[in-house]
Amino acid sequence: MKSEDNFFERVYQVVREIPEGKVSTYGAIAKAIGAPRSARMVGYAMNAAHNDDTIPAHRVVNRVGMLTGKFHFDGTNLMQQLLENEGIEVKNNVVQNFKELLWIPEIRDI
Repeated sequence: MKSEDNFFERVYQVVREIPEGKVSTYGAIAKAIGAPRSARMVGYAMNAAHNDDTIPAHRVVNRVGMLTGKFHFDGTNLMQQLLENEGIEVKNNVVQNFKELLWIPEIRDI
């Protein structure tokens, strides 16, 4: 097993906990798994997971609420549509009311 496989699994474990109607960030997830400087690797994990229905990758956005991962979803607006289906308003590729919708995972021992 490659070390990134274990990292990706730890990321997926956290992402699966993001409540419907909430979003989290690459950095918050990285911090939660004990790798605070690995937000970009969390992004790579999300890119690898966008076709896995058990991982709500559409709920992971950048630190200002922008849908930076949208190009990895099938269709041009699928990430936005999935968020809007959960009641999250998106304008110009940015989650509206971002601070109210932000879910910060607890730091864990993984």
